[in-house]
Amino acid sequence: MIAVVGATGTGKSAFSLDLAERLRRGGRAAEIVNADAMQLYRGMDVGTAKLPWEERRGVPHHLLDVLDVVDEASVEWYQAEARRVVDEIAARGAVPILVGGSGLYVSGVLFDFRFPGTDPEVRAEFEELAARSGPRALHALLLQTDPSAAESIGPHNARRLVRALEVGRLTGEPFSASLPDEAARWRASSIVGLAEERSALVRRLDERVERMWAGGMLDEVAELAERGLERGVTASRAIGYAQASAQLRGEMSEREAVETTQALTRRYARRQVSWFRRYADVDWTTAGDQAAVERTVARLLA
Repeated sequence: MIAVVGATGTGKSAFSLDLAERLRRGGRAAEIVNADAMQLYRGMDVGTAKLPWEERRGVPHHLLDVLDVVDEASVEWYQAEARRVVDEIAARGAVPILVGGSGLYVSGVLFDFRFPGTDPEVRAEFEELAARSGPRALHALLLQTDPSAAESIGPHNARRLVRALEVGRLTGEPFSASLPDEAARWRASSIVGLAEERSALVRRLDERVERMWAGGMLDEVAELAERGLERGVTASRAIGYAQASAQLRGEMSEREAVETTQALTRRYARRQVSWFRRYADVDWTTAGDQAAVERTVARLLA
């Protein structure tokens, strides 16, 4: 298996297609498995930069458009689904290429680890705290017990903060102890990381958000609202979608929605970089580097 990882906006989709085409020229079929949490959702296209069907170069893609916006995605569910798909691709004699920037989702597939169970009462306790005092209260609590997880998650993602606190309470161990910095691989894999100079990436991300709004973001969100977007536990919180929804409700101006989305996207990209830099044995490169494509194919064939 090959994994292509990195921050949003670094060109992972194009690089993975270059890999698939190079493998095809060498007589090996390849299929791509999505590891972007928000691209799992049907209709979330503009705001996730989902690759249109006609731009996929004839390469089969999996785990795109498999959930409705009212469905809740979880890393446990994704791990099982993605591993099933990877096994099926490999059984066909093709090469699975895992592509995405959702760190915990990628890790759940690549590394051999299990997720702790859940306890409704413990979870409800922390969810009540979040509802009463906001996610920063959860973050402050997690900083006391598991600063590594607190730094990784940040002070805004209430759902993941609740989960980290729940795992700590149930297992007596830090949530970060279950994250696979040095865990064994689930199956043999090569990891390619795409990076970009910070100022260039910031400029690209800001421009992409502007294009989202110019390219129909509000229309997309209005349509998804009719399908229950605001009832979706996961989808409604997606960067860009929450801000576009606020604009449609009259709670933000368009400029406020765009600038808030840009700021959150930049912050998210920083967290992604930190997450993937912890992986060992990553071949770091940039999009369009054909030498990196050749190195990856050579390692696979070897």
